[in-house]
Amino acid sequence: MSGQDVDDYLRQNRAEAERVETFRGYWESDKHWEARREFLLRNMSDFDGEQLDQLLSLSMVWSNNVFMGCRYNAELLERVRGMAEGIVVEDAPVFKTRDEIIKQQQSR
Repeated sequence: MSGQDVDDYLRQNRAEAERVETFRGYWESDKHWEARREFLLRNMSDFDGEQLDQLLSLSMVWSNNVFMGCRYNAELLERVRGMAEGIVVEDAPVFKTRDEIIKQQQSR
């Protein structure tokens, strides 16, 4: 689902669009929200109403990892990256760990 596909889907499904908009955090920029909204829309069919909180949590894990460099255990990151496969985030920040920075400095 590309950005255009998301927009088309939301235009055709106004009730769903309004529902999904309620999940946006006031702190989320448009860029951040559009990516997380696409994550939610791609995966909503795999989570029933009782599991919605789990999907919202997974979407936050994914967006926190992508936009803020937060780290989580490998199994969780593998799961959310699989769920986000195909989502394109333009100009996403690149984060390095302390160990990567030190290794890079030592090789100079």
